[in-house]
Amino acid sequence: MRLLVLDTETTGLNAKGGDRIIEIGCVEIINRQLTGNNLHLYINPERDSDPGALAVHGLTTEFLRDKPKFSKISALLRDFIKDSSIIIHNAPFDISFLDAEFSMLGLPPFRDHCGEVIDTLLQARAMFPGKRNSLNALCDRFGISNTHRTLHGALLDAKLLADIYLKMTRGQECLAIDILADTPGLASVATERVSLAQFQLPILSANDDELAAHADMLDQLDKTLKKLCVWRETLCLANKPLPIATV
Repeated sequence: MRLLVLDTETTGLNAKGGDRIIEIGCVEIINRQLTGNNLHLYINPERDSDPGALAVHGLTTEFLRDKPKFSKISALLRDFIKDSSIIIHNAPFDISFLDAEFSMLGLPPFRDHCGEVIDTLLQARAMFPGKRNSLNALCDRFGISNTHRTLHGALLDAKLLADIYLKMTRGQECLAIDILADTPGLASVATERVSLAQFQLPILSANDDELAAHADMLDQLDKTLKKLCVWRETLCLANKPLPIATV
């Protein structure tokens, strides 16, 4: 599955009021791996940024003056996002600007050019109700370093959001997968047991680096879940002493 994490920077907060896109960053994820095949574009908005927005992204009119206009990069952007699922933090904001840009060129709205749109802000609010769910807050919550984020940048923020998304969706909390229960008729089918004694099975032990990496991953899972993850819960139960019977 091809996922694209997308972020924009703009001249202000109001697309309908004439604010424009000045930067686009897209980070590609395939099979839950960052591929490095990213798209990063600076755009000449043909207007100045609002002072508040300029303080956030630092992209001056002088810097953007020789950059291409949106009309020159629209085909490249549409080709890059075509049929891919798009991950955006607070999707209505970015999509409103992309729709406005496409509309000025007589093009269909953004969602007509891509697949599903996934809003990580909505996901985060469902996972952490009542808590702050900004990009910085989620970086802190998931242990992702954002110390280099002195100013907002579309590609930088897309890379941070990609890390956040992968940690937010990294897997199930239970190892039990009930295959038979979801397949009518299979639960009652008798199968012949095969003895493993007839096979010479190699035993591969983890090395110190692999054990340390595994322990670090379990620590991160514990922190995210705010409790022991299923692997450590199982280990605790296995090591729990049996109760002593009294007569």
